[in-house]
Amino acid sequence: MARPTLMVVKIGSSTLVDEGGALDRAFVRSLCDQIAELMASGTRVVVVSSGAVAAGRDVLGFSARPDDLATLQACASAGQARLTQAYADVLAERGIPCGQVLLTRRDVMDRDAFLNARVTLTRLVELGAVPVVNENDTLSTAEFAFGDNDMLGALVSALVGADLYAICSDVEGLYTANPQEDPSATLIPHVTEVDHRLTELAGGAGTSFGTGGMSSKLRAARAMLAAGIPTVICRGRREGVLLDVADGRGVGTRFESPAGSPHEGGRKLWIGLAEVPRGTISLDEGASRAVLERGASILPVGVAATSGSYEAGDVVNVRSATGDVVGRGIARYSSEDMARVRGIKLDVIARFLGPERAQPAVHRDDLLVF
Repeated sequence: MARPTLMVVKIGSSTLVDEGGALDRAFVRSLCDQIAELMASGTRVVVVSSGAVAAGRDVLGFSARPDDLATLQACASAGQARLTQAYADVLAERGIPCGQVLLTRRDVMDRDAFLNARVTLTRLVELGAVPVVNENDTLSTAEFAFGDNDMLGALVSALVGADLYAICSDVEGLYTANPQEDPSATLIPHVTEVDHRLTELAGGAGTSFGTGGMSSKLRAARAMLAAGIPTVICRGRREGVLLDVADGRGVGTRFESPAGSPHEGGRKLWIGLAEVPRGTISLDEGASRAVLERGASILPVGVAATSGSYEAGDVVNVRSATGDVVGRGIARYSSEDMARVRGIKLDVIARFLGPERAQPAVHRDDLLVF
């Protein structure tokens, strides 16, 4: 298998720090050695790195992760400089420049800003630099935060048109059960679809050094399946892991659509990955099948419930009949109107509210199905 032309690598906090919570510079050096080898063979690399808050804890003398926003953002500020410099120092020894890119969801909500971020990242890569991307935790608020860097890495992968997305974590991949509780659990090597059974396998949050768990990794992998970008969840501290992933050596769990599968791009990926969902609509069983199996629009008659406060034109999460978030799309009704028309057929809506009001709840053209 040929190595990818462009690879995005997400490194989790629990992988970057040592047992005491300090930035593990020996590991950073090993990671940069692998990046240098990949770049020497023609693979360009973008790094999405967690670890700013964990590194800042060490700088500011906290023994445990703070739980208030102001202190977390102070830790991020103190740790971000140390984190980026750790990458930059080692890469410079190998003649590779490093660029820092800090994002919040607010930065990419606007379509033009989304495209500008793409231009900046692409140009850095063209110039032979390794962009080190992180969420701008010093400015993020709950409303505009990505929540975890797994989804940020998915967004960056879509932005730059990556050939491969590697999520380096403290686990080997996705198992048939929790291996810490079930000794018979086995690694799932290959996934072509993230269904309800797989989402039930995902646990909660990870270690005290990070915010993501397997569920966040599955959400990111599911988005990448829609984008047609292969994704691998693997143990980041495995020796030579990036080289093995790039060479397709069967490390971790690889998520990849079957050959010839249709893929989404451009505007739909922006809707699903960059925009902030303002509410949620839940589908009944018939609508779930129509959307997931036949690529249909979401009609009001198939909406079983709505929550949150949103206006027509806002992005909403879409939940299937099993309760899983299976997509995001632009609502054509406000939350108030959605509550009125849900469960009603279009011809009935047209009769009582007028033909102009009889439209899909979410049109397929405005819907990214994960």
